[in-house]
Amino acid sequence: MSTNRDASNRRRSRGLTLSIGIALGIGALITAFPFLWMIATSLKPQRESIDFPPTILPQEPTLEWYQALFTELDFGRYFLNTIIVVAIGFIGLLLMAMAGYAFAKFDFRGRRWMFFLVLATMMIPVQVTMIPTYLILNGMKLTNTLVGIALPTLVSGFSIFLFRQFMTTIPTEMLEAARLDGAGEFRTFWQIVLPMSRPILAVQVVLTFISGWNSFLWPLIIASDQKLYTLSVGLALLNQQLAVNPSLQMAAASVMVIPILIVFIVFQRYVIQGFALSGLK
Repeated sequence: MSTNRDASNRRRSRGLTLSIGIALGIGALITAFPFLWMIATSLKPQRESIDFPPTILPQEPTLEWYQALFTELDFGRYFLNTIIVVAIGFIGLLLMAMAGYAFAKFDFRGRRWMFFLVLATMMIPVQVTMIPTYLILNGMKLTNTLVGIALPTLVSGFSIFLFRQFMTTIPTEMLEAARLDGAGEFRTFWQIVLPMSRPILAVQVVLTFISGWNSFLWPLIIASDQKLYTLSVGLALLNQQLAVNPSLQMAAASVMVIPILIVFIVFQRYVIQGFALSGLK
């Protein structure tokens, strides 16, 4: 009797697992379909992209629209500008890591109030600070520059919070042992704290990359010269100028999306681990 019951439970468990797998597969397909449609359309000739009824896969695949983006249009310049903005943003990773380390492992006067102010910046919408930020950068002669585009996003209160949450898990005894061995604070931070913080660094790399790569409103406001536009601004400009060529538009959108997916796939394991160890569920 017990054997039959166990066999029935196993069959029910396998059936439930199979049902869940099928449901997840269907959900994943529905979620990924717009992305697959974007890639497929970017490879279609123009006449195929406007056919009705539409076809999912291209009948005559071509890369001419990707070539047109970088030869006939200024997407090569937009791509380089975006890379520079993201690279400047990565400098802020070291600054935010230092701030998170100080809040996590140092006891100094006013630490709680300073950390409260850092958290308070997360409650202020970005749109509220755009005009003051613009006036400050204008006074510093940094408007219409790539540095001016990247500077406001160099440091983030949320990122400092993540670093602080993760670095509280680093054993204080290990840091004290390094100091007893004669290591200075910078050496301790560089050779012990940062290597142990790889998961949260991976999270911040992905978040910083996405923030800089997708930046649209601020570059549009601060850059009056079209040569300083980023990819997102260039994509919006392209959509306004060319409304009858879906293949070209989808190729430009693919150039925007594919690098983000590559970065996430590379750092995916560390991202999940970093969020888990930071106490975020």
